[in-house]
Amino acid sequence: MTQRAFVMWPDPRLRTVAEPVGAVTDEIRTLWDDMIETMDAMPGVGLAAPQIGVMLRVAVVDASDARDRRIRMANPEIIDASSVFNEHDEASPNLPGFSAVIRRPRGVAVRFLDETGATARRDFVGLEATSVQHQIDHLNGRMYFDRLSKVKRDMLLRKARKLRG
Repeated sequence: MTQRAFVMWPDPRLRTVAEPVGAVTDEIRTLWDDMIETMDAMPGVGLAAPQIGVMLRVAVVDASDARDRRIRMANPEIIDASSVFNEHDEASPNLPGFSAVIRRPRGVAVRFLDETGATARRDFVGLEATSVQHQIDHLNGRMYFDRLSKVKRDMLLRKARKLRG
């Protein structure tokens, strides 16, 4: 396993929709392993491949306290969402030092290819659901701050630009 480097905002890859995975191969499995090592080193509760410059619809999530519920997903797609919402403070290693409270559905049902290449369906709730939605946003070329009001988003990005010079 290899820890990978993050692509830094405003890299255009963070604004690009990732390509679907045709099949789960050993290359995809190795990518998942590298992503888990990278996610654990942040530390974080999820990671999408575009965050490390790999433009494939691949993500990992582990929001468990014990860090023992690794979920490997290819081509994840939300097929149902709760009408009840939660708020979580979200951030990204692609824009370090910034975060914002984001409102998302409390639970989601997701269809994806699992590590065996089979189509799986899984329900996620709470922080796990937030992380899955956050990763799917990355796969669709969106950052968490895109979910803020224009005023709040502009303030956050203005501060980020000022700090980056």
